[in-house]
Amino acid sequence: MPERHLGALYGIQRAAAALGHCSSPPTPNRRRMPAIEGASSSWTEWLERWHTTSTLSPKVRSNHRSVLSKVGRWLAAEHPQITEPAQWTRQTCAAWVAAVNSLRVGDYVQQLAAHEKRVGQPVAPHTKAGYLTATRVFFRDLQEWEWIPRRFDPVRALSTPRTIHAMLGPDPRVIADDIRAKLLWAGLNIEPEDLPTSLNNLRYPLELLRALSLTWLFSGLRSNEIVRLRVGCVRWQHDGFPIPGDSDEVLARDAVCLLDVPAHKTGTSFTKPVDPLLGKAIETWQSLRPQQPRMLDRKTSEHVDLLFAMRARRVANTYLNGTIIPALCRKAGVPTADVRGNITSHRARSTIASQLYNAKEPMTLFELQAWLGHRSPESTQHYAKITPNTLARAYNDAGYFARNVRTIEVLVDRDAVTSGTAAAGEPWQYYDMGHGYCTYTFFEQCQHRMACARCDFYTPKASSKGQLLEAKNNLQRMLASIPLTDDEQAAVDDGQAAFDQLLERLTDVPTPAGPTPRQIGIPATATLLPIIDVRHGHA
Repeated sequence: MPERHLGALYGIQRAAAALGHCSSPPTPNRRRMPAIEGASSSWTEWLERWHTTSTLSPKVRSNHRSVLSKVGRWLAAEHPQITEPAQWTRQTCAAWVAAVNSLRVGDYVQQLAAHEKRVGQPVAPHTKAGYLTATRVFFRDLQEWEWIPRRFDPVRALSTPRTIHAMLGPDPRVIADDIRAKLLWAGLNIEPEDLPTSLNNLRYPLELLRALSLTWLFSGLRSNEIVRLRVGCVRWQHDGFPIPGDSDEVLARDAVCLLDVPAHKTGTSFTKPVDPLLGKAIETWQSLRPQQPRMLDRKTSEHVDLLFAMRARRVANTYLNGTIIPALCRKAGVPTADVRGNITSHRARSTIASQLYNAKEPMTLFELQAWLGHRSPESTQHYAKITPNTLARAYNDAGYFARNVRTIEVLVDRDAVTSGTAAAGEPWQYYDMGHGYCTYTFFEQCQHRMACARCDFYTPKASSKGQLLEAKNNLQRMLASIPLTDDEQAAVDDGQAAFDQLLERLTDVPTPAGPTPRQIGIPATATLLPIIDVRHGHA
């Protein structure tokens, strides 16, 4: 038979065996691990013994086995005298950490075909950290099980270098608002022609695919949580009381749709509110879902009625990334990748979390933690990304520069400017200080501008020179911006006590003319600079 028909033959034999007409077909052994090559036989035996004994999940064990087989090939190439884990010392660990730090794609691999396009490129920091983690787990288990003597501490001897650790950390990638809006439209308007077909028919019913698409777009769940949802996971309530989903007693916008999420990566099962559109789509599929046998939930080892299942087969975890998301991207007319990488199932989760955190009435960090199902708020902080628009709005509302910039009146002698005497050094700017005028050109840089020390640049208003200045009719009154330090701002806002502290701090600071206020002698009735509070309101 052609290879494309073998899956159908397998399904037919399963059905016939369930009816009692024949024996069940053999289970496909898709997880068969290839034999390890290039490593010593002794290292391979220890590795296989650990792989058989470890209680880690099958996927993690297989990944660690692949990494440890590379360790065996590295030993055969660089340290052929070391063939067993018991022979490792701290020096061997240091050599392996150094080798991982300079590792490149294609080094110590068994099959090079999968890496041909990237051979010679540096290994990513996450991959390096994974190699060291697998090695630490291997030696830690062997020591804990007393298979080898404890000659070193794996946690310290095989720790991730600081240079690698600095480049690690969660980095949720948010989908741009315009692209997400198009994907939402595509999910709400999906049609049979937008989805992949097999033998001119949909592989899954349209209602299942629509519910699966909307669950990805609205629920904020991981792909593993989506495909493990159970039948009856949607509930409705109004004012805290349960109601049927098709109730006519309340408006649809007043009803709250609750979604029951099974045990997941970081915690137990929980319930979260979701958009009613998602609840309606799930209930539509539930009403059409054929009766199927219960299936094993590999996470909880329970036999449950999986929501997204057809012909006694569950929807695969990879179906979202491999089929649904590319179909929605084609429907929406957007690429399947952007500047942050491929659009994957997990990116919708981080996007929804960011939007809830930056909404007009945003969720608090702890509310968002409960909605995402995180065990610790530290995990939620990685998803609570503040958008540039929210940050800009908060920056403008803070008004830091508006708070620390004030204005005073300054008199400009236009005749001195036009006649050229200002270029010769004659004063042409007179800063009005209330009790006198200051002719210092760089007045905004003077440390004594808030409480003038009466240096040589000062002219009292009561003096004849000050009266002659005010009698001129060629003076132009303007406003000059004066930046204030924190101490000067406190003197403006907090009153006489803060003003006295400012005077005391400036007692021995030289004035622009040279002498300090202590040498000049500040009068006991020193007054604060008369400033004008200008508020820049929004249009």
